[in-house]
Amino acid sequence: MRFNPKADISRGRVGDAGRGSRGTGGGGMRLPMPGGAKAGGGVGGLVIIVLFVVLTQCLGDGGTTGAGGGTGLDVGQQGTAAGLQADGERYAHCQSGADAAEDVDCARKAVAVSLEDYWTATLPEQGGTDLAPAQIITFTGSVDTGCGQASSQVGPFYCPADQQIFLDTTFFTDVLEGQLGGEGGDFVEPYVLGHEYGHHIQNLLGTMGRVRTQQGPESDAVRLELQADCFAGMWTRDASDGDGIFLDLDEGDINEALDSAKTVGDDRMQQQSGGRVDPEGWTHGSSEQRMRWFMTGYDKGTLRACDTFSAKQL
Repeated sequence: MRFNPKADISRGRVGDAGRGSRGTGGGGMRLPMPGGAKAGGGVGGLVIIVLFVVLTQCLGDGGTTGAGGGTGLDVGQQGTAAGLQADGERYAHCQSGADAAEDVDCARKAVAVSLEDYWTATLPEQGGTDLAPAQIITFTGSVDTGCGQASSQVGPFYCPADQQIFLDTTFFTDVLEGQLGGEGGDFVEPYVLGHEYGHHIQNLLGTMGRVRTQQGPESDAVRLELQADCFAGMWTRDASDGDGIFLDLDEGDINEALDSAKTVGDDRMQQQSGGRVDPEGWTHGSSEQRMRWFMTGYDKGTLRACDTFSAKQL
């Protein structure tokens, strides 16, 4: 993964919420048991699969309302959290692709610019909808959102009420690699951000309002997650061709994305937690499905190809 040293990343919509308490959901990282989200009580009250969380109580009405139980964030007209600038102090020094090549925070900001540029062009062209950009908010410990309070163990997630992506950056080494056995690599976080931005695209397109069934191998929840993987593949395809932010992505980067998708497949998560593989409990799809739908987006590059809700076979 190589960044264009001359690329302007000063406009990247990334902010930092700082350090919160670890009271929500218990202290420290752990491997949650696979399961569906339960309505009410904020993020900390959900039974979740760690990583790529879409909050069930925000899905029924397409994300127009948040969950109860959290103090929440005031959301301005552009969807940015109160008190956070588009470029928070943590990211203020990140101005160019050269900075992204030397600093992981700046790399995150560069990915945000790349995702926004891609969907600004692609969403109107293929989906007939203008992009209202999402902001990426990093935090440590816990964070208050319009969907409730979330702790680090939730993993990266998208909150439809805020139209923002939240992640504790320690997740990748502490959980994805440390607990779940992922191989890691430079492109793991970009893949995760691409998936979460995919949820934002679903929110803008109204797809989240189609979710009715929460568990099972062909449930709406699984279709939603596999589509977000496909959208991540679409963006990766564009970035691989040199999108102005990236000079290129190589085969190793694609393999890192595929390994991450495999690591968080429902079947593997169930095995990692000591249980048997039970497709009726799936909420995100199997490892094979997640990798295959990512590659569908990568190979085809269209919203039509990523229509998991019309697919006869997932």
